[in-house]
Amino acid sequence: MKPTDEKQLAEALSSAATPFEVIGLGTKPALGNVVKGTTLNLSAFNKIINYEPDELILECGAAAKLSDVEKLLNEKNQMLAFEPPDFSALFNGDHAGSIGGALACNLAGSRRLKAGAARDHILGVTGVNGQGEIIRGGARVVKNVTGYDVSRLMAGSYGTLMAFTSVIFKVLPKPETEQTCMLQDQGPAKAVQVMSEILATGAEVSSAAYLPGEGTCLRIEGIIASVNARVEIVKSALSVKNVLADQESRLHWKDICNVALFTSQQDKEIWRIVLPPSDAANFIKSLPFSFEYFFDWAGSLIWLQTDTASDVRKYLSNGIATCFVAQSTKNIFHPLSKDLTALNKRVKAAFDPKGLLNPNKMSTEF
Repeated sequence: MKPTDEKQLAEALSSAATPFEVIGLGTKPALGNVVKGTTLNLSAFNKIINYEPDELILECGAAAKLSDVEKLLNEKNQMLAFEPPDFSALFNGDHAGSIGGALACNLAGSRRLKAGAARDHILGVTGVNGQGEIIRGGARVVKNVTGYDVSRLMAGSYGTLMAFTSVIFKVLPKPETEQTCMLQDQGPAKAVQVMSEILATGAEVSSAAYLPGEGTCLRIEGIIASVNARVEIVKSALSVKNVLADQESRLHWKDICNVALFTSQQDKEIWRIVLPPSDAANFIKSLPFSFEYFFDWAGSLIWLQTDTASDVRKYLSNGIATCFVAQSTKNIFHPLSKDLTALNKRVKAAFDPKGLLNPNKMSTEF
């Protein structure tokens, strides 16, 4: 089923009796549990609706390509500050997917350390819930209101609550330049310590990562004079082996954001693990199987590639592990606590009481 406007979509959902697999551009079908149902293809909602560069506001169809959106913003020297990653290499896709998909998965790149995730930049969302009701949450202006923040609630919902038709995002000016300070590899524990310490200084690091065998990477963005001054702060505080200039730095962080550091993915599993930075080194040390890894978000995010299907969660005492690329049938998402499961069920029942939208996508319980 491929509706071309909100009215068609609402009519389809209000009269439906069987479930739908909700997709935008279909670039991440493996991210989540298998959904059995009729395909609800939302790719027709792909237009740029309203772009106001002076107001830093972009409204577009939820299925608009991220690459098209970023090209448009680049013409005005603006950007999506949460740096949505391109996982096409992980999922054998042709492009990074849609802007609505970025919200549905609440994706963010290395700049999340400073700028936050997709949910922190969404201003409004329009879509149709499981009862066939057209819902508009938020607006092009920020208002103080009471009640549910529907727009943020949609972040990370993976199409289980609403079929998005349009989204409104706050955009920001692109940094004039950037540089990356590269430090010697002193191991994961030392890297986390250094990243934590530098974040407390006036260097205003926008991204911090640790690459085993290569070392710690600290990205500094902004106007040229400010970047140069802050690089000197890092140099005075730490032993910097070299500094990547603007273009080289951008390419370096693109590889980190897009998980392009894992070059060979055949017969591998790839895990995305979010945990307290203080636990990162000990978690890596506890794993008894063969793996590759790197840290992002100053140690709060670990990307882990294993040779075979492994029970990574068994060794995780505090955090959330999502299996991005699986080699066997398993729960893609981290199991929730009893209380969170009950809360998610209530939210699901409020938006989709008949269970029509991506049932079991995130859990077999809702």
